[in-house]
Amino acid sequence: MEINIRQEVQADYQIVFDLIEQAFRNEMMSNKKEQFLVERLRKSDGFIPELSIIATTNNKIVGYILLTKIIIATNTESITSLALAPVAVLPAFQKKGIGGRLIEEAHGIATELGYKSVILLGHEKYYPRFGYQPLHHFNISLPFEAPKENCMAIELVPDALKNKKGKVIYPREFFE
Repeated sequence: MEINIRQEVQADYQIVFDLIEQAFRNEMMSNKKEQFLVERLRKSDGFIPELSIIATTNNKIVGYILLTKIIIATNTESITSLALAPVAVLPAFQKKGIGGRLIEEAHGIATELGYKSVILLGHEKYYPRFGYQPLHHFNISLPFEAPKENCMAIELVPDALKNKKGKVIYPREFFE
């Protein structure tokens, strides 16, 4: 199966909305509203079009990933980082490496754009294979309660989060 990766365009929005809804429909750790989050984030100041990415096979959109700007507030500075939310693959195409391809592509583009780290809340057994580590290893916390094994980060640039103790500040669109 040949997978092509490209930047999402406005004509893809409804297809991506439906894809996300289907991908999370049976997910236990989901509020079933990720598709609405994506709609809000596309209109936010944190939206980066180059990091709104789809995967296609045979001209069918089968996967999606979005990384948006967030801030890590420390005692001395505000560090720009990225939030990965969501990565979604149509159920019939899951477990075929599409999500992984999207994550790796997004990491590459984010690095090219000058971003140094990514934060996420996700499956503790899935994301470590891409280099994600528990957020508490970096002395960084989220602004809400979540199981610590599901709170993770990756340094796209070595030591980007070293000695950066702080708290993640998400755009308001994450909480609406």
